[in-house]
Amino acid sequence: MKILVIGSGGREHALVWKLAQSPSVSKLWCAPGNGGIGRDAECIPVDAANPGAIAGLAQRLSADLTVIGPELPLVNGVADEFAARRMRIFGPSQAAAELEGSKIFAKQFMHRHGIPTAGVLGEISDFADGRKLLQSLKFPAVLKADGLCAGKGVLVASELEEANEFLERSLVRKEFGEGGARTLVEEALSGPELSVIVATDGDAVVPMVPSRDHKLLLDGDRGPNTGGMGAYSTDELLPADLRKQVFDSIVFPTIKGLQKDGIPYCGFLYF
Repeated sequence: MKILVIGSGGREHALVWKLAQSPSVSKLWCAPGNGGIGRDAECIPVDAANPGAIAGLAQRLSADLTVIGPELPLVNGVADEFAARRMRIFGPSQAAAELEGSKIFAKQFMHRHGIPTAGVLGEISDFADGRKLLQSLKFPAVLKADGLCAGKGVLVASELEEANEFLERSLVRKEFGEGGARTLVEEALSGPELSVIVATDGDAVVPMVPSRDHKLLLDGDRGPNTGGMGAYSTDELLPADLRKQVFDSIVFPTIKGLQKDGIPYCGFLYF
């Protein structure tokens, strides 16, 4: 197979590194890629946010399969563009990618299908109204810019002043662009982080090894949120009883909920 991977970060580097080891892969490209990825795949320039440009590149290369790494092209509808051209892609449709593209949509989905999640304290789209809501809260509380912000649109606020500043950055200064047009406010949950990523065709589920992600910039759970300061992965993170709980109450209900809502999902799902 000839495979095209879309993206330029560590996630795409890992995908390329592993795909390059397969005897089934005869040619591997990555667009746009980076210097490290260039050791394992041919890197080609592309606007990774443009579904038409990605599909056009895959067509010119006669790629048998395209694998999408970042969220943005999926939210922009790249899988739909490939479906229209009858080309193979591994990644969810624009409707299904809304689970990642909108935290408010994801929260509503979880409530609708009885999937456990942190309680909602409010949704904010107006700065003045938002300040009033924040004044009524007990802290800590979590503020999340609704859309894609490269992992930087979340704040665990320990006090009102901190929360107000985040709201100003999001709604007034528009630091997160369109992704910050709405803000979801949630109750704060404490405990060890656990990431469970699965591959699915919308029915069957193939779990990856669980991982633990460190999001905050500084040691000791301090500093602003980032796209990720480091992660490690081992089966020991998910003992049998916890694994059963996670899959029975979260993973399988999500797959069934997507089916019930008429949203076919093909790709990686990140719990």
